[in-house]
Amino acid sequence: MNRLIVIFVALFCACTLQAQNDSLRLSTTSHMIGVGAADVLDTYLSQEKFTGIGFTFLADIERERNGSRWHTVMQHQARFASLHDRSDTEKELEGAYDFYWGRYYTLTSHHSPLTTHLGFLINAGAGFIYNTSNSNNPAQARAHLNLMPSARASYRFTLWNRPMKLCYELDLPLVGIMFSPNYGQSYYEMFNRGNYDHNIVPTTFVSAPTFRQQLMLNVGLGRSFTMRIGYLGDYQQAKVNNLKQHIYSHNVMIGIVRRFQLINYRP
Repeated sequence: MNRLIVIFVALFCACTLQAQNDSLRLSTTSHMIGVGAADVLDTYLSQEKFTGIGFTFLADIERERNGSRWHTVMQHQARFASLHDRSDTEKELEGAYDFYWGRYYTLTSHHSPLTTHLGFLINAGAGFIYNTSNSNNPAQARAHLNLMPSARASYRFTLWNRPMKLCYELDLPLVGIMFSPNYGQSYYEMFNRGNYDHNIVPTTFVSAPTFRQQLMLNVGLGRSFTMRIGYLGDYQQAKVNNLKQHIYSHNVMIGIVRRFQLINYRP
């Protein structure tokens, strides 16, 4: 009888632990700031290329369930840059916000030092470019929606008795839509007169070969606190409506990573 009670208690504890593990959710968040070089060309405003210094904020949120190979990613990226032309006689300001939502499938075992993921991102973004010297059409509005295949890889190792992880992410364009005035069309015509001229443009990896990459190093400083440093490269390009545009940014990033475990108790 006592042996049966012990077995029953053991089975009950095992089932309870399994139920908790099945509902275990892991959340990893990072907040980073960065600074680096920016390169902007928009032929609607000027035929000149503008370069300068840009600042970037990046927040990354990952959610996964224990035992699942799928995880969800959300990223918020904001950027602002102050730019000048080659002769330093004209100035431009550029700013943008991008939201990324994606799903990834883990190809390798969670216990392996090298982990690889394949998935996709949905990217929605809006921004502006303002030329301080133009009196007619001084600003250009930007908006886009993209579907982007994405790949991630990470490698865990130990150095100087500290856990570390090297991470790489590459996001490539597939299809999307973007807003763009047509060549010679003013914003007054679009918004005051309502003269539509192919201003919502379908895009592909040919007409808008945009891609983004991240190379980050996580350095463990505690059980739930990690420092992250690395590189963020964002290369946005488009050639639509007889207009060319590119916005390149190269940023050195630094920030912190927090990892949480949330357990949902099932009734």
